Amino acid sequence: MGATLNPNLLAPDTVALLNDTAALMDRYRKNNIFPEMALLALIEAKDTPGHALLQRFAASNNVDLTRLARQTRLAVESRRDLPGDLAFMTRDNKAVQLSRQMIIAIDDALTYAEQANEVYVRTDHLLAAMSQKRLGTGGILAQYGITPEVMLNLIGGTPAKGASASAVARQMGGTAVDYVALARAGEKRAVYFRQGLLTELINMLTQRVNRHVILLGQEGVGKRTLAYSLALLIAEGKGPLGLDRLVQIDETALLDDPVRAIRAGINKAMGGILFIPQIDRFFDQQTRLRQPKVPADLQKAFLSSDPVIIGTTTEATYNEVLASVPAVHEHSQRLRVPAPDEKETVLILQTLKPQLAADYSITVTDDALSMAATLANRYMSGTPLPRSAENLLHRAAALVNMGSQQHIAFKPEKENGFDSTLDAEDVTLAASQMTGIPVSKLGEDERNRYARMVEHLHERIIGQEEAVLAVSRAVKTARVGLKDKKRPIGGFLFLGPTGVGKTELAKALAEFMFGSEDAMLQLDMSEFQNESTVNRLIGSPSGYVDSEAGGQLTERVRQQPYLIVLFDEVEKAHPRVLDILLQVLEEGRLTDGRGNTANFSETVIIMTSNLGAEHLAVPEITEEVREAVMEEVHAHFRPEFLNRLDEIVIFHPLSPEHLAQILDLLLNAEARLAATRGLVLEFTDRARRWMLDQNDHPEWGARPLRRIIRQHLREPLADFLLRENPGPGTAIQVTAGKNGLIFKTTAPEKA
Repeated sequence: MGATLNPNLLAPDTVALLNDTAALMDRYRKNNIFPEMALLALIEAKDTPGHALLQRFAASNNVDLTRLARQTRLAVESRRDLPGDLAFMTRDNKAVQLSRQMIIAIDDALTYAEQANEVYVRTDHLLAAMSQKRLGTGGILAQYGITPEVMLNLIGGTPAKGASASAVARQMGGTAVDYVALARAGEKRAVYFRQGLLTELINMLTQRVNRHVILLGQEGVGKRTLAYSLALLIAEGKGPLGLDRLVQIDETALLDDPVRAIRAGINKAMGGILFIPQIDRFFDQQTRLRQPKVPADLQKAFLSSDPVIIGTTTEATYNEVLASVPAVHEHSQRLRVPAPDEKETVLILQTLKPQLAADYSITVTDDALSMAATLANRYMSGTPLPRSAENLLHRAAALVNMGSQQHIAFKPEKENGFDSTLDAEDVTLAASQMTGIPVSKLGEDERNRYARMVEHLHERIIGQEEAVLAVSRAVKTARVGLKDKKRPIGGFLFLGPTGVGKTELAKALAEFMFGSEDAMLQLDMSEFQNESTVNRLIGSPSGYVDSEAGGQLTERVRQQPYLIVLFDEVEKAHPRVLDILLQVLEEGRLTDGRGNTANFSETVIIMTSNLGAEHLAVPEITEEVREAVMEEVHAHFRPEFLNRLDEIVIFHPLSPEHLAQILDLLLNAEARLAATRGLVLEFTDRARRWMLDQNDHPEWGARPLRRIIRQHLREPLADFLLRENPGPGTAIQVTAGKNGLIFKTTAPEKA
């Protein structure tokens, strides 16, 4: 047996047909695949473009396909053909010999496909090839008036009435799909009609000049859906006059042979619309170098009026790539597609609800849709609505579907168990998985939680009433909507000496707002004192070293939009860093070195500074002290920068009472750590007083307390545990003697 037929030459329907033909070979006990056998498989395979072509011809020429099938079957039974030097590999990895005439038929079908700029050989190409007189099938088909000329003229026309939807979907083969034909066959899923945008789009398409349109918007706002909804309108006879199809080129075909795929798409879209998602990719520098004919063909299409081109891209990419292409910029219009709000997103999800229920064999409640829109908008703003809400719904639907299957290992857990109904609780659980925010935080009533914000922060922050109140006030104002939604939730400058709780308040805020201290990005500004280090924040431009890594700031916010961003010791940063911060505080967004936009609308920006700390080493902060501190702040920062801040918060020095309370918090954390080993750690008042007495620098705030605990508690306790090896449940009392802390054990009570 010779070589194997290259499967990349064949459209999926042709691959399926040859697999069916291989099954017929076994049934009729033949040694190879020959054209009569392939024709019989094509007549029986109703879900192919080739069969749809036969149906169209039969409908218009009164051909009896049943009689054709009977005659072909008799020919298969009596026919034998010499084997060729090529084999077809079936889906079960079996090499099946092709006859000499079958190889001729496939080769001629490939010629027909190439002449039409098609990337793949479809079954309708194969049918046209098998109707040639030099093949055995040609004599059979000629009796019914089926010739290569007739078949080639029919290829690409309107499908036969009653043709299956799947055949219509593949009528243009693996190269392009007409979504209007899909819609007329009832195969296109329902989509939500954004009436205002559709009105504007149809208005542009109705013009006699510059009818080409570029849809601008973030990925996920619904640019493709807008085009597909236009296809539905055209199918219903409600679209722009003179446009009867909306063709999209198959992505696989674009990868295999972009030049031929583009040309095939343009040819198939004549008299209609050629829809090209992410059209900018065909005009970037790499494509121009690798495939110069692709942008040239598309530019010619823009200079023509048939077909009409509708492309999609982002606004930043358009400005960077397409605005400099005269054929595109001067012969097209731009339509901006914004993200829908929560209310419209719910309406979009209502349209998707029946299909979602069918896909996952579940029922979907309306409150699940509302919850998906709310949580996606609030916690997944890195991806815009409606895509983020759709992704969340699909994750929740998959959870419910998994929960109802008995055989699945490691099924998700839910407090009330799973049934076959997707409700708001399931959406909350899915959102928790996707964002890492605990379910309790997502499910807790937002209004009640923020009403207790001060109390919650004071569970971790000792003293600093003014700072906690100022931060809470600003965050609450933003949360109730009394602030520009584009700007960050809050922008704060924390002033005060070291160790008074500036960073701790940022951590407490991250835990309160976003469920975890991990929802905080801490940047030490002493590492950003040079202008060259700015690229570490926003990333290097494309083409530079490490440009693909992105910036420490922009990339983290893009991946985790719900975040506390802490700029530590901001007074040490280079002025260009402050310019970046100014843009973030004012506009709520930042463009990285690669042109991608990071959205800061759901972040809290906190900057810490030691400016004026020497004035704060007093028991009480008076107006004179405050003015002295602010004088240094105004001398260092520009007025336009300070005016963008929500609050400038001054932290007070910690009193001995505050330090004692902070020590209690730290010791409680040590006790919880010991409990993970099954030990009970108890501290006497004498031990607490002794540790406080070791603090030689109370002016450094709480920082020395952590060092004292590490040196005088953790390290001696580790030696004690290694020496005594107490069992689980043992209580360890920590007291103090002349030379340090003393550890005493109490054995656990026997049951």
